[in-house]
Amino acid sequence: MGEASATKRSWWKEFKGDFKKIIWPDKKSLFKQTTVVLLVTIFIGVIITILDLILKFGIGLLPLK
Repeated sequence: MGEASATKRSWWKEFKGDFKKIIWPDKKSLFKQTTVVLLVTIFIGVIITILDLILKFGIGLLPLK
């Protein structure tokens, strides 16, 4: 039991050390990156919607029994 506890403490210590090494973006950079991600997501969503409508229309033209 003591060995598992020591392993957990060691892992947690390494985790905290690694967490301190993270370079967090400033607010301006974070805002720009978030904006780009949202715009690209919306753009791709619109493209998928348009393709879906085109395919639905095309399938509707097929002569099915």
